[in-house]
Amino acid sequence: MPGSKGKTVRILFAGSPAVAVPSLEVLSDLELEGKGIVLAGLLTNQDSKRGRHGQEEPTDISAAALKLDLIRKGRGLPPIPQLKPKKLDALAREEVASLAPDLLVSFACGHFFGPRFLALFPKGGINVHPSLLPRYRGACPIPSVILAREKATGICIQRLAAELDAGDILAADVFDLSGRETALTLCETVSRRAALLLRGLLPDFDSRAKTARAQEGEAIYCHEIKKEDGLIDWSKSAVEIDAQIRAFTPWPLSFTHSGKSTLLILEAQPLETSETTAELKTPALPGTVLGTDKDRGILIQTGDGILAVTRLQWQAKKALDWKAFLNGDRHRLLQG
Repeated sequence: MPGSKGKTVRILFAGSPAVAVPSLEVLSDLELEGKGIVLAGLLTNQDSKRGRHGQEEPTDISAAALKLDLIRKGRGLPPIPQLKPKKLDALAREEVASLAPDLLVSFACGHFFGPRFLALFPKGGINVHPSLLPRYRGACPIPSVILAREKATGICIQRLAAELDAGDILAADVFDLSGRETALTLCETVSRRAALLLRGLLPDFDSRAKTARAQEGEAIYCHEIKKEDGLIDWSKSAVEIDAQIRAFTPWPLSFTHSGKSTLLILEAQPLETSETTAELKTPALPGTVLGTDKDRGILIQTGDGILAVTRLQWQAKKALDWKAFLNGDRHRLLQG
């Protein structure tokens, strides 16, 4: 262990969104606990316009680091240096080199790490990836897992390699899925579990690095999700549409059109075949509103099965549960 011999591993943490915040906190905790870890610096995206008023705001990771600085100050540790380069050019590499890092730890950073950048780290770089590699390599593994209706998923900590998400695995965590996760709730689960995985790996990094294993099995790549992907194709099955709605929550959300209006479908669930009454078994065109069920919601015919919608929203309006929604827009919905 680095701490057992008085040696330390200086880590540059690279990340931006909220999912990576607990991992950053673990690195700072390990330093506070004297576990041979030094949080040498933070690499994150530049501040950007966010929120309703479009004000410049830091990334979630950057904001979390500022809060950690207050804790660190009380324990006699320096603030975490923050680097926010637009790109990893020569100037950025010079700034990183000034921090004398040993190891790069990346989680949802958004930058591509080229060979000249990785050469700055004597111990190389590792990346937290929220899937069971080599399945779902790429930028959108969490929604991709839900879209595929996987029964289980996990987190891998891999060596950074020249090929995307192809590095050797140093640590992995596998867990079952309930089938009702959204991208938001699964992201929260991954966030917590990834931090625990790092806590177990980093204090004994040199030993664990020697036992890294190559990825096994067929590589599956996930494509980038775009806003227009949220359009619901009602000819798909109810279980496919349900998976899409969950996978695209909180972004880009799933939507359909009613007349000239856009309707967001926020929560739904496919009806089991046994739950379908005889009167609802009459064939109807996909996308047809069949009626309502007091316990299940608004019933919509799909290409295979019936989808029960429980929460929805007209674009730019308030999100409502299905009963409140129908109180104001029953005719508009049915006519659409």
